Amino acid sequence: MNLAAWPVARVRRLSSASLRNKSQLTRDSSLFIAMAILEASRVILRPFRAEDVDLLSELMADQDFMRFSLGVYTREQTLGFLEKVLTWEREGLPSQFAVEIKSEGTLVGYCGFFHQDVDGKSEIEIGYRLHPDYWNKGLATEAAIAVRDHAFRDLNLPRVISLIHPENIASRRVAEKIGMILEKHTTFRGFPANVFSLSREQWLKEHVA
Repeated sequence: MNLAAWPVARVRRLSSASLRNKSQLTRDSSLFIAMAILEASRVILRPFRAEDVDLLSELMADQDFMRFSLGVYTREQTLGFLEKVLTWEREGLPSQFAVEIKSEGTLVGYCGFFHQDVDGKSEIEIGYRLHPDYWNKGLATEAAIAVRDHAFRDLNLPRVISLIHPENIASRRVAEKIGMILEKHTTFRGFPANVFSLSREQWLKEHVA
């Protein structure tokens, strides 16, 4: 697979213009946190904000959006999810991005990093979900490519994984399109899961001339 053929997301620097397509450095108390905003062809990935809770609650109450998970979330559960994501951001850890359609400016899902314990090993997972209206358009792949490149190019992560239910063919295709390969089968939180993985070394071989 020639990964260089895929659109490359951009991370721009802070300026006096709108922060919409920028990479910004934000002070939060004594912490100095680099918060990237990634721009791809059709989507923008930005850090989550507390005010996203209403739209995120609508998404996470949708059965199709939450397919292959433990089920739909209540608003309280969504608040817990959002607080976890915001805590990672405040601590300067890789976290989830809110995915917006560039032409609409609408929050349609998330794509970014989860911190998981898989078979006793700490892993960083690239996880993604989009509103069903935006399925089968290549948008999840576009967002995942942006996150993958950010992981290796900017964060220098040694590797990333994706945990995918064996019946989730669409997510498997996204993982494969961003260069991941099936590493093993396991059980994660009581459910069967395929572990797809990609190392920075593999990414460099394919993506950097």
